Amino acid sequence: MADKLSKRDIKNLDKVPYEKIRPFLKTGQIVFCSGSYLFSGAIQKLTNSVWSHVAIIYKDEELGRVLVLEAEPYIGIRLIPLSKYLKDYKGKKRSYKGQIVIAEFSGELAENSHKNIIGFGLDELTRPYDNWEILRIMLRILFKVGKREKNRNYICSELVRDCFKRGGYVFKMKDSYISPQEIWEDDKVQLKYRVL
Repeated sequence: MADKLSKRDIKNLDKVPYEKIRPFLKTGQIVFCSGSYLFSGAIQKLTNSVWSHVAIIYKDEELGRVLVLEAEPYIGIRLIPLSKYLKDYKGKKRSYKGQIVIAEFSGELAENSHKNIIGFGLDELTRPYDNWEILRIMLRILFKVGKREKNRNYICSELVRDCFKRGGYVFKMKDSYISPQEIWEDDKVQLKYRVL
């Protein structure tokens, strides 16, 4: 399990330049974001966590690209270069507002599991983000009611959970939803780098 971290702990981690770690990044590594945006703060409070977003690295060796597969509010499931987070987030010529770490999944997976993990995510590209799921999660927490419906819309942690499930690993949920924190707390997830 990755260590429990506070915002201060994350800020105290050594920041490694992206160019230095880029050759070592691999498909299936997990990106954790601790955003300093209003929406990020709501997620952090709701889940009692420093993490507000989670995504998966997809490294395309043939094209020489390091991409992030994510479910993004108001956009849906997409691929975005990791470098955009670091230099030109949302086209504003500045980096993501917050901290970003990359973790390694250290569990045993079958031979083609990373292809299955990323392949499932690629098949889900353009599916909508579940913008109402955050509100439904809050209501489920307050009223202790489980999720009744399974739709094809995603929040970020559901996408990561379903991708890894397709690869043969199931992240455990503490409640009727999965948050970035539950993925972070899994004993097979290990912190590798802080990039922002």
